[in-house]
Amino acid sequence: MPDPKPRRPNFRKLAALSSLGLMLPSSIAVGLFLGYVLDNLLGTDPWLLIIFTLLGVASGFLSLFRGLKKFKVENDDDL
Repeated sequence: MPDPKPRRPNFRKLAALSSLGLMLPSSIAVGLFLGYVLDNLLGTDPWLLIIFTLLGVASGFLSLFRGLKKFKVENDDDL
């Protein structure tokens, strides 16, 4: 009996999963940066930094959950 072919990894799925790991920290970093810049321009020290950081965290989690949901749906179709 011949040996079965070794399974090759699906590089598209690996790329999608690796991008999920960067969604949360990059969203937080963008929020921090925008809050810092706007605080310096408008003189509203620390309020915009706090607000935009929280918005970045919320946006990051929302993007992360959407990506995980999409990945789960795609994997359920493969079963």
